[in-house]
Amino acid sequence: MSKFWSPFVSKLVPYVPGEQPKLTKLVKLNTNENPYGPSPKALAAMRAELTDDLRLYPDPNSDLLKKAVASYYGVQSNQVFLGNGSDEVLAHAFSAFFKHDKPLLFPDISYSFYPVYCALYEIEYDAIPLDEQFQIRIEDYARPNAGIIFPNPNAPTGCLLPLSAVEQMLKGSPDSVVVVDEAYIDFGGETAIALVDRYPNLLVTQTLSKSRSLAGLRVGLAVGHPDLIEALERVKNSFNSYPLDRLAIVGATAAFEDREHFESTCKAVIDSREALIEQLEGKGFEVLPSAANFIFARHPQHDAAGIAAKLRAQGVIVRHFKQERIAQFLRISIGTPEQNQALLDGLGSL
Repeated sequence: MSKFWSPFVSKLVPYVPGEQPKLTKLVKLNTNENPYGPSPKALAAMRAELTDDLRLYPDPNSDLLKKAVASYYGVQSNQVFLGNGSDEVLAHAFSAFFKHDKPLLFPDISYSFYPVYCALYEIEYDAIPLDEQFQIRIEDYARPNAGIIFPNPNAPTGCLLPLSAVEQMLKGSPDSVVVVDEAYIDFGGETAIALVDRYPNLLVTQTLSKSRSLAGLRVGLAVGHPDLIEALERVKNSFNSYPLDRLAIVGATAAFEDREHFESTCKAVIDSREALIEQLEGKGFEVLPSAANFIFARHPQHDAAGIAAKLRAQGVIVRHFKQERIAQFLRISIGTPEQNQALLDGLGSL
């Protein structure tokens, strides 16, 4: 601890991202990146933007991208917020909506950035246990709260909450903001954006990092009632008026416009996921139902840490969490068919 730190800094426990190894020739199935490249139209748009205009600031409102997102989802531009990755969008949401006297509610097994933001912004929270099947129980959230946030599909489990259950959650907390974090929704779920015009307390966040293969670009978004968006804009413009650069704006816009590439790569990931689940179950693994671009699996006869170490020795990296309830699970990102086969080969006969 440095004498120059503000006192609260020493108490922070930062989020730990998935390992980004520097070695080559690794099969990297630990950070839920899309195995297929971004839209060629997005790449072309970014190349065209590499001009002398980079000396100029980007549009602080990113109107071009807001219009593309609004058109894609059938909402108005004033219902769209943009940020530097969905993590920044979520950070602004924590600051804008959850600093109240009651606790924020989210699942006990969920995106591990949530308690980090709570510590950063000094927000009280209650982590609500998932049931024995690792599912969210809607009735557990029908209690006084400062807000609710959960990923859908959940992470790291991959389990999906149907839209009818999301609506039930909204009805149970009409006086607080419910944030549905849809980082993985395009791999098998139905977005809650369809509900934003009926529920002014709903905010839906998404990212272009997963289904649109632009993790390296850092673009996130939120859709909700204009009043919620205005609050996010107030926070953003008190923090960083230019969160998206010129390349990000045009690249993300083109990615939303290229539906064919988006749909074909999502289908490829979904098909590979279902095939991998079947193959892992054939090896004795228990796999939770997944609507994401990853699966959450355990083997009743083998220690998860040992399996992860065995795979790593053969150049295949998966994610192992040490949290007590899930210490015997591995989170495995869906790769190309060749990468998935390398995983299966690495497992051998166990």
